[in-house]
Amino acid sequence: MAESHCKGERKLPHVDLNGAHIHFTDTGGSGEAIVFSHGLLMNAAMFDKQVAHFRGRYRCIAFDHRGQGQSGVTDDGYDMETLAADAAALIEHLDVAPCHFVGLSMGGFVGIRLAARNPGLLKTLTLLNTSADPEAIETGPKYRILNLVARWVGLWAVVGRVMPILFGQTFLKDAARMNEQKRWRKAISGNHRIGITRAVTGVIDRDGCSDLLNEIRIPTGIGVGDEDVATEPSKSERMHAAIKGSELVVFRHTGHSSSIESPMQVNDLIERTIKRLK
Repeated sequence: MAESHCKGERKLPHVDLNGAHIHFTDTGGSGEAIVFSHGLLMNAAMFDKQVAHFRGRYRCIAFDHRGQGQSGVTDDGYDMETLAADAAALIEHLDVAPCHFVGLSMGGFVGIRLAARNPGLLKTLTLLNTSADPEAIETGPKYRILNLVARWVGLWAVVGRVMPILFGQTFLKDAARMNEQKRWRKAISGNHRIGITRAVTGVIDRDGCSDLLNEIRIPTGIGVGDEDVATEPSKSERMHAAIKGSELVVFRHTGHSSSIESPMQVNDLIERTIKRLK
C-alpha cells in the first residue's frame, strides 16, 4: 500500500482492492472505526466535518468510490453490488470490522447492501439522503442527458444544472456560504470525465434493494433533508417503515448533501445511532 500526505496529520493512503485503486483517508487510532461512503459526483471530503467531530473518539475512515475523487478509473464495476464489494474489501483490509458505517446517497446504496449481506462487517448503519428504490422513471432520462454532455463536453458544462440537485435552496442562497459552493463546484468539475460518467450510469441503472431492508438487524439511523429533491423524504419514510427499530430524522433547511449543508444535525444522528449499542 502506498501513502501520500496532505496538510495536518491526516494521511492519504491508497490500496488496490477488488480490481480497483481505492483512495481513502484514515485518522488512525485505537477507537472503534466509522467508515464514511460518499455520494455520486462527490468525494470523501464531503465528510470532513464529521471526521473533525468524531476523530477524537473514533478512528475515522473515508474513501473515494472507484472512478471518483482520487480513486482509479476502471473499465467496469460501477454497479452497486461491486461498489459494496469494494467497501467490504476495504473494511477487511484495514481490519476494522465490525465498524460503524455512514453512507450518503450512493454511499447509502452501498450501506444497505453491506448491512443485509455482510452483517458481520457492521455494528451500526447511518443512511443519509438515500433510497432503496431504483432510479425513478421520470429522472433517468434527464440524468442520462446531463451525463452525455458531461462525457463529451466536460463536467463544467453541467455543474450549474447539478448544484440545485445536490444542494438545497437554503444553502445555495446563503451568501455567507459562497466559498463552500465554489469549493464543491470545483470538486464536481474536477472529477475524471470518464470515471464519473461511468459512475453516473451505474447509479441510473441500479436495481432496487427494498427486499434487503427487512434483513437489516443492526441499529440504523436514517436522515434526509427537507429540501432534498434527489431523494425526497418519502423514500426515507419507506426505508424507516421497513427497517425494524430504525430512527428517521428530517434535517431542517437541508438538501441532498446533508453532511456539508447541516453537519451538526448529521453528527447528532450518527452519535445517537452509535449510542444505541451501549
